[in-house]
Amino acid sequence: MKSWQDNKSEVIKLARLTGPILIAQLTQMLMSVVDTVMAGRKSAIDLAAVSVGGSIFVPATLLVFGLALALAPIISHFDGSGGHRKMANMLQQGFYACAIVGVITLVGMSSAPWLLDLMEVEDKFRQVTLDYLFYIAWGIPGFVIYAVLRNFCEGMSNTMPSLIIGFIGLIINIPANYIFVYGEFGMPALGGAGCGVATALVLWGMAISMAIYTFGAKRYKELKLLRRWYKPSWDDVTYVIRLGFPISMSLFFEVSLFAAVALLIAPLGPTVVSAHQIALNISSLVYMVPLSISMAVTLRVGFALGAGNPDNAMRNFRIALWFGGVFAAVNGLIMYLGGSFLASLYTPNTEVINLAATLMGLAAIFTLSDTFQVVAMGTLRGYKDTTLPMILAFISYWPFGLTVGYVLGRTDLVVPAMGAAGFWIGFISGLSVAAVLLSVRLKKVSKAYKRRHFQEQLNSA
Repeated sequence: MKSWQDNKSEVIKLARLTGPILIAQLTQMLMSVVDTVMAGRKSAIDLAAVSVGGSIFVPATLLVFGLALALAPIISHFDGSGGHRKMANMLQQGFYACAIVGVITLVGMSSAPWLLDLMEVEDKFRQVTLDYLFYIAWGIPGFVIYAVLRNFCEGMSNTMPSLIIGFIGLIINIPANYIFVYGEFGMPALGGAGCGVATALVLWGMAISMAIYTFGAKRYKELKLLRRWYKPSWDDVTYVIRLGFPISMSLFFEVSLFAAVALLIAPLGPTVVSAHQIALNISSLVYMVPLSISMAVTLRVGFALGAGNPDNAMRNFRIALWFGGVFAAVNGLIMYLGGSFLASLYTPNTEVINLAATLMGLAAIFTLSDTFQVVAMGTLRGYKDTTLPMILAFISYWPFGLTVGYVLGRTDLVVPAMGAAGFWIGFISGLSVAAVLLSVRLKKVSKAYKRRHFQEQLNSA
């Protein structure tokens, strides 16, 4: 009976964390949709510039985002162990770490002209893209502030600010795009570059909103977050970087895998590219659910371990896996049976619809593998285990998944070249291998942690 009550309690807590995170993630996706629609209505060049500019900006900011994600399990461990006095210092050290990487990101983005020269794009397209990146770069300091404070709040198992401030960002984004893309209210009509201005304003608006909440909320008063300003501590800053850098690289490996496949599919023609993009767009939207579950389970596992309860940590993993598995099964059935209908929402082209439906049938399997691997990865982050999972993710995605995809998609070595479907089988293969390897790693880490915890209890008895 007690076990049932414990499980029920953890299910409710995990769900309460997951819901706001999911909505916050979806609002961020909607901002990207708004940028795409606004730029697309201006011209094809503006749309392409925003697309290419975004493909440079998003990977460039992954390092900052990964370091900020590392703060969540650190804070949740402190929260579980009652180490609230350490939180103000660690929050500020997190700022230092992310600020350093933010500067590196800005320097990295300065290479954009060189990248565009390699692509040999026309002058007008090149200029709009560079203008977009120039304007959006002003938002990176705001992004650093928002990312650090968001993960601090989530580390305290408080995910509602992410939801509310995500809506604030969306509310700012729509009129800001309209004003700066089309030149309303006396502002210059910047076209696609105006999306960069709008995004920078959104990032600063979200940063200011999160700062007002974090430093003004009654629930954080006793933490005295700004009572004292701590000097940078090399040990603490490098600790955040050691924990966060592998998270950043894991994200980069996954994002870059899909980018690489998009380039490899490009020579197969517009029909194949369009079908692939539709299936990928729907899959990315669906992915927000297991990703949110993964982020929530990181917090619950970190809290449980900080409280000295390793059994509860693995209970949360099993609950998260059950949540994700049920969703993946239901979603997979919808994508398998309704693939044609979903694709028809994007295009009237029958050929594209049929191919996209085939790819979504494969995506039904892909979603299941992706759910298992991302939940295992999130749980390992709760254990503060990030370096080996990064290596396992790289091996699974690139040497294995991409190789399988290329062999099946572009060569006749195993079967006649399957085109886009071959690459999607590669996705399934890579993510399935990642799910197995990360699960094995989690089992080893959890057992080792439990043995160590038991030994510490014996020593203190």
